[in-house]
Parts: sequence; structure tokens; C-alpha cells
Amino acid sequence: MIDSKFQIPNPKSQINPNLQYPNTNEKSFSILVTAKDQGKRIDQFLAETDLNLSRSQAKHLIEQKHILLNHRPAKPSARLKPGDTISATLPTPKPLSIAPEPIPLNILYEDDSIIAIDKPSGMVVHPAPGNPSGTLVNALLYHCKDLSGINGALRPGIVHRLDKETSGVMVVAKNDGAYHHLTRQFKNRTVKKVYLAIAYGDMKQKEGLIDAPIGRHPDQRKKMTTRSKKGRVALTRWKVLERFEAFTLLEIYPETGRTHQIRVHLSAIGHPLLGDPLYGRKKAVQDLKWRECIKRMNRQALHAHRLELDHPQTGERVLFVAPIPQDMKETLECLNLQSSRPPFSLDGRRRR
Repeated sequence: MIDSKFQIPNPKSQINPNLQYPNTNEKSFSILVTAKDQGKRIDQFLAETDLNLSRSQAKHLIEQKHILLNHRPAKPSARLKPGDTISATLPTPKPLSIAPEPIPLNILYEDDSIIAIDKPSGMVVHPAPGNPSGTLVNALLYHCKDLSGINGALRPGIVHRLDKETSGVMVVAKNDGAYHHLTRQFKNRTVKKVYLAIAYGDMKQKEGLIDAPIGRHPDQRKKMTTRSKKGRVALTRWKVLERFEAFTLLEIYPETGRTHQIRVHLSAIGHPLLGDPLYGRKKAVQDLKWRECIKRMNRQALHAHRLELDHPQTGERVLFVAPIPQDMKETLECLNLQSSRPPFSLDGRRRR
């Protein structure tokens, strides 16, 4: 569904009053389930407490039998009833095995709690099969000497991510308190994210909303799709900044954070990102005047431009801005020239 109305929800964590867990430094806890939580999945319930566990983290701990229901192993999907006891002895964090690397970082802001980075395209956020080094995490471990105890072994301080070839602003936590504060903000959708994107085609409307669940592609496992039977809610707002006949510059406001969300949604409505190798157009553009512009983008034309959130230490609303990268800037200048229109500036106004 496109262009339907949607109000951003702001769910608050439901903290169980019977939670016996003094602080996040404790390695054991016990919770007595009350009537108000009857019928909830155990992994969902744990994610709503002040244990600072995400649902996926709770699911993993349940599957590894670190979290028990009535002193017995359970499934993450187990439904709770009044009087149930949830208990756990959490494992000691694994030693960090990732090597710090002296990789230059474009730092937008830094203090004792957080660091905001302008990530370049081509940089992977965290180590994974095929990318064991040269990642943002490797660079952060070299720059920030105290990240090793945050959020497990592979992703210290990482509270959100960008695709390898997507550039732009990211915020990273430098301590446990900041990490849990930021993850709650992303979970509750109070973080405002703004992207710049160059899409194929002429977007006829000035703005709109793409409301289409996203899930894993059934056949191509590296792809996501809006046609999955197990798709999760995904919402993307967009606004036209400028039209270039065969292309459109968009400002994108994702309201959820699904994998490849912007790329999948724009492709689903027939306006894929310029340069996107996975969801973009396969046929070559026939009009010769656009080919030179297209050659300037060797990756998807997507940039995380602004990120606004509450500072985890002061509570103050802060805004981080990553300037548009050179490859997108040159591509826009080329598109503008080929469309024979007055000079264009990124504030959305034509220069006369």
C-alpha cells in the first residue's frame, strides 16, 4: 500500500514490578510473571523488561538454555501464565577476538558516551564471513580503547547498521549505558533518520508512504522482498527534492529498520535506486545522454544524511549531519546538466 496515512507509534517498555534484578551488571535474575503478562511469548516479555535484552538476544539465550521457564528449558515462543518463574544465569561475555586496525575515520562528533561517524561507501560495519577485517568495528577498536565489553564479541557498541555500499552517518555507543539507551530509542522508533537517494524514473507525486512488509526472498537468500509470506512491518516515507526527467532525487524517512528496506521499497514501486546491483534495473539505459551520469555511480545512490536522537547521557536532542559524498554530488551535477535545467543546490532551490 502506498501513500496511506500512518502515525508513528511510540511504545514504552513494560517493566514488570516483580523483576528481581537490581542492575544490568548482575549475571543472574528471577522474574515472577503476573496476570498482566499472561499470554505473552517469553522472548517478547523479556525484551520489554529493563534487562536491556533485545528480542533476538533473549531468543538466543533461551535456545542456549541460559534462560529457563519454571526451572526447565523452554522455546522462545512459549506463552506465559501467571505464577510462572523465569530465571537465568547469563554467560560471561566472550573475549573479543577482533584486531584493532588503524583505519581512518571521518568523525562528526565524539564524547565519553557516543561517537558519530560518516561511514564511507565500501566499508562493512562489522566482521562477517568474507569480511574478517577492514570493517568499521576494526577501526573503532583502534580509535576507542574501551569498546570490547559492549554488545558481544563481534559488534561492540553497534546499535544500527548501514549496508556496505551505503554511505553516511552512524552513531556508536562507547559504554554499556549509552548502548542500552540508544537501542531502546531505535526499538521505540524515536530516532529520526533521513536519507538522500537518486531513483530511476519521474516520481509524479511530491511525497508518499510505502507500507509493505519485508521478508527474506524465498529463492535468492541474499535478497529481501515485499512478497514474502513471513514479511515484517516496514514503512518508508519519501519526498521529492528534485526531478531530472528520467531520475528523481528523494529525501527518505524510514520509520522502521528492515534489512535493505529503502532499496526494496523503491524497487517494489518501480523506482529502484540508481546503481543498485541487487534491486536495480538490469537493462542498460538506452538514452545516451544519461549514460555518462550513470557511470559516475558505482554503487547504490543512497546516503544516510541526517540522524537525530536523544543524547544517552544528557537527554538533549542532538542532530548529526553527513555531507553528501562526492560520487553522488557529481552524479547530481551531471543529471542536472543533462536535463537542461537551471543550476540546482541541495537545499532544494533552483539558483537563478
